[in-house]
Amino acid sequence: MKLQLMMDKFAIGLSAMCAIHCLAVPVLLVLLPSAAALGLGNEQFHFWMLAAVLPSSLLALFVGCKKHKRYQLFILGIVGLALLLSAVVLGENIIGEAGEKVLTLLGSLFVIAGHWLNFRLCNKKVDEHCPCPNEQ
Repeated sequence: MKLQLMMDKFAIGLSAMCAIHCLAVPVLLVLLPSAAALGLGNEQFHFWMLAAVLPSSLLALFVGCKKHKRYQLFILGIVGLALLLSAVVLGENIIGEAGEKVLTLLGSLFVIAGHWLNFRLCNKKVDEHCPCPNEQ
């Protein structure tokens, strides 16, 4: 499997984990008060997820867009990464918990959409001149 395809899948997974974390942790903390001891709700989780998402997303989107020349997908991913970065930098102290969740969820959706479309284009032969692989 090509590095770009692997990185697309990895970045989709990480972005989905961010979105799930953002939605599920408050519910878990209410339902299972002992889960608070795990530290799942702290800002370090967002920081380390972003540290993993940034390089994998940039690499996969850049390599994919270089192959299929659909740069709007790269821009879609960059917008998502910028939203995720904004959520971490601004944090709930500045934009509140709801603002942080909105930025994280929107950013995750943009990143997932960019990678999903990138992945699909690189797995589908658009025409005979497309250099993208036609393998899974």
